[in-house]
Amino acid sequence: MKTFSATPADIDKKWILIDAEGVVLGRLASIVAMRLRGKHKASFTPHMDMGDNVIIINADKVQLTGKKRDDKKFYWHTGHPGGIKERTMRQIIEGEHPERVVMKAVQRMLPGNKLSRKLMTNLRVYAGTEHGHEAQNPEVLDVKSMNPKNTRS
Repeated sequence: MKTFSATPADIDKKWILIDAEGVVLGRLASIVAMRLRGKHKASFTPHMDMGDNVIIINADKVQLTGKKRDDKKFYWHTGHPGGIKERTMRQIIEGEHPERVVMKAVQRMLPGNKLSRKLMTNLRVYAGTEHGHEAQNPEVLDVKSMNPKNTRS
């Protein structure tokens, strides 16, 4: 037996649409990271971009368990003395760009290398229900029905 290694001619990319309304953020991010990487395919090759193109809608309606919405803080530094700043998850989700929460969660579940930066270009996240990818005929992936723990009641 020889080990199969995919070539660019073997790659078959699909478009997948995921509705994030009511889905727990970490569970959504792990499913999306697996789809972006291509680990759900039998022909998975670690050094190739095998994954699908993923569209996530309703990113502003994603759910968090526990008190993460108020307790989880994101820090950054402006570069000036005493310039450390923080924002809670609630401030980001209710702010101008709530899709950044989902993008960061997915990005942090991918390995930190050049390939993962390429994989992130295959992810499109939208805060509302509108997206401009109807021409690609994305197939809907129902994350809510995969596992009862994926939704928060």
